[in-house]
Amino acid sequence: MIRNIVFDMGKVMIQFDPDRFMDRAGIKDPADRKLIMNELFRSVEWAQMDEGTLTEETAEPLILTRIPERLKATVSSLLYNWAFPREQIPGMEDLVRRLKETGYGIWLLSNASKMQPRYWRDVPVSRYFDGTLISCDVNVVKPCRQIYRIFTERFSLKPEECLFIDDAPANVAGAIACGWQGIVFHGDAEELELKMIDAGINIPR
Repeated sequence: MIRNIVFDMGKVMIQFDPDRFMDRAGIKDPADRKLIMNELFRSVEWAQMDEGTLTEETAEPLILTRIPERLKATVSSLLYNWAFPREQIPGMEDLVRRLKETGYGIWLLSNASKMQPRYWRDVPVSRYFDGTLISCDVNVVKPCRQIYRIFTERFSLKPEECLFIDDAPANVAGAIACGWQGIVFHGDAEELELKMIDAGINIPR
């Protein structure tokens, strides 16, 4: 029986859309947008921040060596402030609230950097969560199986009682390989709710 619902954060609880962030920053030139996408959001340093081997402060000078002078300030701002203002995925707070009221444990398992607590605590939906585990704090990222085992051990949960929701199929597959159940989230809270009901989750309307 599922007793715990474990959610990813980016693209599940809050928006993570680099194109949206560049729009907010006023970046219009296609070449500049491509450069920022590749050298910031898809960079090795971004992955290392998720792994906890770099922080924003130590990643910044490495990233900026590949950025032209006219864009350095913008890229620095995006590095530190992409999560501001915080934008939740529509419908997810209501779904999480109803799950919590039904008695399910509500948890967060996310690949993210050391800055995660800075913005997560101010996201309204965060108040429903019983605990969080962030990749940078354990130096392991999804979909490595070790992170799912660390998670269940840290919170004394049984894998077979956990349902994992993530937008990345590989991350859901990693959870399933560790004995969890899993659902891939496609950005639609209503679709997710129907899939959860099909999986036997009790969700009051």
